[in-house]
Amino acid sequence: MTDRKFAVAAFSDEPKREVRRTLDAERVVSGDPQHHTRFFFESEDGALVSGTWTSTPGKWHAFTDRDEFCYIIAGHCRLIDDEGFAREFKSGDAFLIPNGFRGFWDVIETTTKHFVIRSHEA
Repeated sequence: MTDRKFAVAAFSDEPKREVRRTLDAERVVSGDPQHHTRFFFESEDGALVSGTWTSTPGKWHAFTDRDEFCYIIAGHCRLIDDEGFAREFKSGDAFLIPNGFRGFWDVIETTTKHFVIRSHEA
């Protein structure tokens, strides 16, 4: 028996949408990070998304209104919380950024990750 709900959300080689952008200046701490995001799944209400993201080097304030699971495919980055605790991640590393995290992304070398994000109302 085929689960039709699973079939609707099946993986595809083609993204449902792509976004290329420069971060808002007020979020950037250093560098000129450029982001390319390919969304492969988006729930009907937009609260759950997954895809692949690439960023060039730079440091910026992280979002705080979401849970985000990340799996680093390539590159080198660091997450730094508001108290200064830093953790570095490279290819093969997986981690969860919990809703409410306050701190920074610091991309040391161009980084690509798979992600799953569950947004919360701000």
